[in-house]
Amino acid sequence: MDTRHLEFFVAVADELSFTRAADRVQAVQSTVSAGIRALERQTGARLFERSTRQVSLTPAGRELLPHARAALEAVAEMRHLGALADGQVRGRLRVGLLTNLESLELPIVFGSFHRHHPGVELVMRTSPRGSTGLVDDVRRSRVDVAFCGLAVADLVGVHHQLLRRQPFVAVLPDGHPRADDAVVSFADLLDDDFVEMPTGFGTRTVADEWLRAAGMRRRVTIEVPDLSTVPAYVAAGLGVAVVPVQTVADAAGVTAVPLAEPLVWELSVIARLQARSPAVDALLHELAHRLPPPE
Repeated sequence: MDTRHLEFFVAVADELSFTRAADRVQAVQSTVSAGIRALERQTGARLFERSTRQVSLTPAGRELLPHARAALEAVAEMRHLGALADGQVRGRLRVGLLTNLESLELPIVFGSFHRHHPGVELVMRTSPRGSTGLVDDVRRSRVDVAFCGLAVADLVGVHHQLLRRQPFVAVLPDGHPRADDAVVSFADLLDDDFVEMPTGFGTRTVADEWLRAAGMRRRVTIEVPDLSTVPAYVAAGLGVAVVPVQTVADAAGVTAVPLAEPLVWELSVIARLQARSPAVDALLHELAHRLPPPE
């Protein structure tokens, strides 16, 4: 039985979509469909109900799915032990990235990793749902390791290494009535429009969760997918923002004012708790060596 076909089966079962499953396993959709048909012939059971609108597991598919996962985990463990035995790290490493990680100098980190482990193929991708999507991608094995801007306390069920911690500041356009204040609170800004990242991104999640707990609401009128562009939108008079302090470095036309609320952005690298490949552990070691955790 081809383990690649088992990967296809698990991916389609998780995604309930042949299109999304094909993207996850880096194959064309016709290859995934053919692999599922081959697996159905080998098992003698229909695994999925297919229609033009949805895909669902059959009773036989639900029964066989845990066995497919266990088989893939066993194969991964064999590869892990084999790599340890000959001292080589090989394979594909899928990395989930965020925007605005320039301070980590990741090209230098990945260049060093590649020189130490030339047998590892690096594949980079992002998620349209930001940090929330990347955590889900790690849990569902769409990526092997990812950078994540959610609070460490929210990273249940995944391995995490804290890389950076930054306090939030309020970003106000020059001339804003609060721009000369020594400190500003969310309550002071609730009459303003806000420029924000889309829902699901780490910095947005930190702010939204604090406001929800405090019983406050704000107006988010503009959402931008790149954190580094937020100050420019504020400078253009389109609203105010709250962002990690480093985002405002050298920004023109805005004033960064310390935020009264103790909001902190935590940047971590995450991976699965178990069944990690040697390549994942090697990258985690590289990051720990080059980016020691904050004090």
